Amino acid sequence: MDVKSPSDVRDLTVGRVMSRTLVAVDPDESPLLAWEIMRRAGVHHLPIVDGDRRLVGVLTREDITARWSGGPAEQSRVRVQDLIAGHRCPRISARAPLREAAAAMIGAGTAAVPVLGESGTIVGMVTTTDILRAVAGRIAEETGEGEPPELMTGMFRLVPVLPHDSWR
Repeated sequence: MDVKSPSDVRDLTVGRVMSRTLVAVDPDESPLLAWEIMRRAGVHHLPIVDGDRRLVGVLTREDITARWSGGPAEQSRVRVQDLIAGHRCPRISARAPLREAAAAMIGAGTAAVPVLGESGTIVGMVTTTDILRAVAGRIAEETGEGEPPELMTGMFRLVPVLPHDSWR
């Protein structure tokens, strides 16, 4: 879609510009694994979701580095949900105007806001990069009657393979 004027951007919804393919972690994962997932996926924000795809919070690289202490053994005993305890995590609907997502980011001092569907499960994430793409007129073409494409949220999970004593 080629956005022609600023008023077009003001009319966009979160669902039109959000990222739909997500990489997420379980609340009980370690910061070590979360860091590796972020590194491999090239993301700065990692949704923490439970088994029912309900949002627990959003982990950032800063959350991990601010609480990093000790080596890999110590980090494997910490849970990512402990790193976000007490953090404000704004959430938004895919139907909300894009300006509300921007306001939520500014208000919370974050660069990403998770997008929740009707059932309360995570369906996407809107980031400052997504908003900048929209302002620059670089969002995907619409399908159907002005509605966003079908939400195809992909959840990926890396499972570490640790060396076993019998491998030595």
